[in-house]
Amino acid sequence: MRTLFLNGTVGAGKTTVAGAIGAVLRDQGIPHAIIDLDALRDAWPAPADDPFNSALELRNLAAVVANYRQVGVTHLVLAGVIETLDGRAGYEHVLGGDLKVCRLDVDLAVVRQRFAGRHALESSSLSWHLDRSGELQAILESAAVEDSVVDVTALSVADAVAAVLRAASWPQ
Repeated sequence: MRTLFLNGTVGAGKTTVAGAIGAVLRDQGIPHAIIDLDALRDAWPAPADDPFNSALELRNLAAVVANYRQVGVTHLVLAGVIETLDGRAGYEHVLGGDLKVCRLDVDLAVVRQRFAGRHALESSSLSWHLDRSGELQAILESAAVEDSVVDVTALSVADAVAAVLRAASWPQ
């Protein structure tokens, strides 16, 4: 199974771009699946030593990938966050195949605009996302776990998809 992992800070557009890549793969007749990794770790409470439920996410991903393999999926697009090289190794272990990581880079001013509309009624959520976006962006830039980086700040979704697929030389 060939996997493209869209990495990036909160609000970078990972889920949106992943969905649009799915449409491209469908048009090309490539058996695929799109997974927003947030859904695989969305459980409360999280363990004190794993506040983002990373271990749960990997266990759930292993189960879901096995099911997709059984039905003939050959390409997988993941939208999520990898903060460390050890984290990347965890995904590579679970996936057991070809993994390409593309980080979506975005100007934090654009992220703030996106969140202002998305979390307008939830002030605590908005505050957390705004704080986390800058913190996570710095972590990802420093960690350099990606194979390629695409600046999506000024790109339409269609242009972001084309740039990501080109940068990652994907699908093959």
